[in-house]
Amino acid sequence: MTTTSQSGAAHPAAPSSDRAFLLGLYQRIVLIREFEERVKFLFLEGTMPGTIHQCQGQEATAVGVCAALQAGDYITSTFRGHGHALAKGLSVQELLDELYGATTGCCKGKGGSMHMGNMDKGMVPGIAIVAGGIPLAAGMALAFKLQKKPQVVACFFGDGAVAEGAFHEGVNMAAIWNLPVVLVCENNLYGASTHIGKVMKNPKISDRAASYGFRGETVDGNDVLAVLAAAQRAVEECRAGKGPVLLELLTYRRTGHSRRDACHYQPKDEREAWFARDPITRFAEVLLARPDVKQADLDAIKAKIEAEIQTAVVNAQQAPQPTLANLTEDVFA
Repeated sequence: MTTTSQSGAAHPAAPSSDRAFLLGLYQRIVLIREFEERVKFLFLEGTMPGTIHQCQGQEATAVGVCAALQAGDYITSTFRGHGHALAKGLSVQELLDELYGATTGCCKGKGGSMHMGNMDKGMVPGIAIVAGGIPLAAGMALAFKLQKKPQVVACFFGDGAVAEGAFHEGVNMAAIWNLPVVLVCENNLYGASTHIGKVMKNPKISDRAASYGFRGETVDGNDVLAVLAAAQRAVEECRAGKGPVLLELLTYRRTGHSRRDACHYQPKDEREAWFARDPITRFAEVLLARPDVKQADLDAIKAKIEAEIQTAVVNAQQAPQPTLANLTEDVFA
């Protein structure tokens, strides 16, 4: 069965009366946006090694899903994983240290932008192989089930991953064994530079779930409360042994596939339409409609985030770099 959640619908599963919770969601969304914007300019300055794949515009997908998880739950991510990491609770400092290749980074400087993660905080380091995290998530979920543990795995991937064999193999495995996996497809319409309409006869990705015998749902991925409500339903089903669930979150990235991509393949009218549905602006409007939230509250959140990032940048630029002796550490084969 496939269902669709429309923008503007009520969000009965979200604790809408909890001001602190809602402001916490807003803080996390703005944190991801401000982090990505600062990192973009640091890379343009040439002060960071490697490359980046950023998620500006997709903040609500990461925050909404991770807000539905418990501390013991895990996520798998992709090469576009900064937002997932921040939403799962990794710190700005450990991410910036990692981007600068420091030994104090979340992966000791050995993962970089494409392999962010911290197992102690429930995030498997990002997997840069398209769809590579899906069979891994199914395997983790199988382990939880065999050990009779209540944990759930949320597996993030893009629309391009649906065309990979690993998607079908991992999803089928999760289906036949009723594994507790929330399959989170961040459908931003493009696999690199190729529009989804050119590679799929049926572009509604949530419909794939029916062919494997479980539930799929298409959600407005730029509405954080809609994402949260859908993720809460999915997580509850997984914990009850009814999983998996496929969530298709419709969203749009405001940047290129990677830092050298100017997005010339995105039509101007398409970009303008999606930019008008920016998840931060939309959620701010929801918050400001409440009598207990003022613009000054939102401004204070942003100012605090900017100060946190600035301090973390200075610290990361001075963080210890690896030595030759670190080369063979954590190598097991």
